Amino acid sequence: MYSDVIADFLTRIRNAVSANHKIVEIPASNLKVEMTKILMEQGYILNYKKVEDSAQGTIKIALKYNASTKVPAITKLQRASRPGLRKYSSASEMPRVLNGLGVAIVSTSKGVITGKQAKRDNVGGEVLAYVY
Repeated sequence: MYSDVIADFLTRIRNAVSANHKIVEIPASNLKVEMTKILMEQGYILNYKKVEDSAQGTIKIALKYNASTKVPAITKLQRASRPGLRKYSSASEMPRVLNGLGVAIVSTSKGVITGKQAKRDNVGGEVLAYVY
């Protein structure tokens, strides 16, 4: 059993991308589904599907690659806040990832949203991960 489910989620995607897999299966949770929705909305994955095959269920994620060069859309997934050192940010100090080209995934009182949305909605929260 693993204690940091977000790190496990990111590591499974990172490993699948480095092995050039088309689909990765991840044990489901509401937080992971919300993070997956953000990855899809921002164009880092093709599609996802939540499968209710067990009590917990799984998320099947179709990874996105460039058609001609086979370069993955996700170049880096990085965990920001971790169990030993939580990282919180106010709306005014929300981090910019790769000078605005990347995405910060933030858990706020309004749900799991991107850093840009959090800044626009003037809400702070826990910075979960950086994606670019």
